[in-house]
Amino acid sequence: MTHDHDLVLRPTAAQTEAALNPPPGRTGGDLVVETLAGLGASTVFGLPGQHALGLFDALRRSDLRYVGLRVENNAGFAADAYGRVTGEVAPLFLSTGPGALTSLSALQEAAAASAPVLTIVSQVPVAGLGGGRHGYLHELRDQQAAFRDVVKSVHTVRTQSQIPSAIAAAWESALSAPHGPVYVEIPQDVLLAEATLPQVTAVDATPHELVPRPELTAVAADLLAKAERPAIIAGGGVVRADAAGKLRALAEKVSAPVVCTFGGKGAFPWEHPLSLQSWLEDRHVTDFLEDADVLLVVGSGLGELSSNYHTFKPRGRVIQIEADAGKLESNHPALGIHADARLALQALLETVEDRSDEKAPARVAEVLNAVRERIASQELTLEQDVLASVRAALPAKAPSFWDMTILAYWAWSAWPGPLHSAQGAGGLGYGFPAALGAAVADPTTPVLAVSGDGGALYSIAELATAKQESLNVTWLIVDDGGYGILREYMNDTFGQATATELTRPDYVALAESFGVPAVRTSPEALREDLAAALAAPGPSVVVLPAVLRMFAPTHLG
Repeated sequence: MTHDHDLVLRPTAAQTEAALNPPPGRTGGDLVVETLAGLGASTVFGLPGQHALGLFDALRRSDLRYVGLRVENNAGFAADAYGRVTGEVAPLFLSTGPGALTSLSALQEAAAASAPVLTIVSQVPVAGLGGGRHGYLHELRDQQAAFRDVVKSVHTVRTQSQIPSAIAAAWESALSAPHGPVYVEIPQDVLLAEATLPQVTAVDATPHELVPRPELTAVAADLLAKAERPAIIAGGGVVRADAAGKLRALAEKVSAPVVCTFGGKGAFPWEHPLSLQSWLEDRHVTDFLEDADVLLVVGSGLGELSSNYHTFKPRGRVIQIEADAGKLESNHPALGIHADARLALQALLETVEDRSDEKAPARVAEVLNAVRERIASQELTLEQDVLASVRAALPAKAPSFWDMTILAYWAWSAWPGPLHSAQGAGGLGYGFPAALGAAVADPTTPVLAVSGDGGALYSIAELATAKQESLNVTWLIVDDGGYGILREYMNDTFGQATATELTRPDYVALAESFGVPAVRTSPEALREDLAAALAAPGPSVVVLPAVLRMFAPTHLG
């Protein structure tokens, strides 16, 4: 009998030759890039700094593509988007202290959206670790502690021999469900020292599969088959698991209407007879979901936005499939199934009995008609026309990235397909640098970024990145003179707004100063101007001066 521990992994002749004859001039930084290349990485995002120079010098000797952004937080957003659209790990190189800390809000968004970002951060020399009193530039008392509450896992390196294993473990963590950002720190002297270790030629980091327990899926399948009014909430976990096809098959098999969360847009066809689309902030939809006697929630923690600001109170039995164990039953009692969405949906498909309900499409249509009537009663033609123009200008397969701005809030509910936004953590400045990351991932497809004028100022420096890398990103900036959504919130709450009005640059002139073509448009000309910008190669900016309003909330009943 042969046991796993009896197996010997014998190097190939090529591996032996490479190990015994490493090229000269290698450092700890080379061990990092060799490990990343061995794991399958092709692109690295980042921004250099004094303690991280060993990392960046090693890039010169590798085949990895480096894309440098101008602010560390924006580099994190770009890596986040690269991970979202490819499903692959996105390495992010940062320097110690201020450089690393500047990325934290981007990594919080990556964690909320389950984006696999592998953050590799330099540290002060080994002798200076642990005290915060040695006087090194950028020194922190405990740098990894600053990241521990944000990332999925933390990995430390103190010797060169630890580098391949630490990076492989971090890679595996980033890609195991639920995906997420991870952190590796390596001291400056470890990165700079001559490498005496052989080249890294064989490295394995296979993600763990999160398989559902069969007794739980059996109960869930029985509940769905016997339900009188089943419904499904599809979250971002369905999209990340590439399980949209299985979700549709299950919904059709049990005749269950489906609503997609804002992070789950694209998990179910928008115009399907069973599609409740994404009107989660509408009381008609909330009431419908509350009335379900069996509610299947897949890949969503039913957080603030997905529960209509925690006003959603299900009366029926809830089944929750979630890869993040901390989100299981965190907001509502449920039959909790800790599993990857794809594997759990496959198990349900294989065990659930068919359930027919010819009245389900009519019930869906009734709810959607009520939603349309509510929106139509609020005189919001401008907002709907602007969103329709953006949709019409964007090619069918082109991805879009949305900052936290009023038009994005509309898109969460009304955009009829997949989109990417910062609604997980809700920080400003996501749209444009994220779009750059997506354009790096697929240079053959134009990418749209949407920001307000307030959010645009967070990432304006990245026009230089877009120009330097010749990235096919069109940036739509809706200029309403300030923080528009905060203006609305404050006026509604206090009767007047404070700290919301902004002095802005001339965005057209500013973009042109970077060598990026720009145009000022109007609601009437938006579709044509945006389509022309998207069709042209390289970066471009379209500025729309407009004050948009949100539809009235209905979560108050």
